[in-house]
Amino acid sequence: MSESLSVGAILAVSGGFFDVYTYLCRGGVFANAQTGNIVLLGMKLAEGQLRSAMHYVLSIIAFVLGVIVAERVKQHYKRRASLLFHWRQIVVLQEIVLLVLIAFLPQSWNMIANVMISFICAMQVETFRKVRGSTFATTMCTGNLRSGTEHLVLWL
Repeated sequence: MSESLSVGAILAVSGGFFDVYTYLCRGGVFANAQTGNIVLLGMKLAEGQLRSAMHYVLSIIAFVLGVIVAERVKQHYKRRASLLFHWRQIVVLQEIVLLVLIAFLPQSWNMIANVMISFICAMQVETFRKVRGSTFATTMCTGNLRSGTEHLVLWL
């Protein structure tokens, strides 16, 4: 089920929403488009704006930590066949809890909200990696556009 088209579509829409939300409403930082954050980090560093650059550094670090946590959850719970939940459901539950907390954070806590959402996006992209057996990034579109175009050409 985790590789179904409907789950992939829902996750892709949520991943896009996270970027729009954090960029437009939480201070101009991308939640999951870390390439964009690295470009913006470089621009801020070149402009000598070290304090502004930290917003991007923290988001990038949070993304790395999210991948690590998702992978550790997978390693820990995948071996336990007697669990009531699948390891992916545990990751999604963690995401939901964090998103509920973020919903109550004031605008003055934008950096914390961005860090938390970057962490969530990393867990999501690490946890849900395929749709119908094909590699799929639920939070970023460039690779998906390439893969989708390739599959279209093969189908035609």
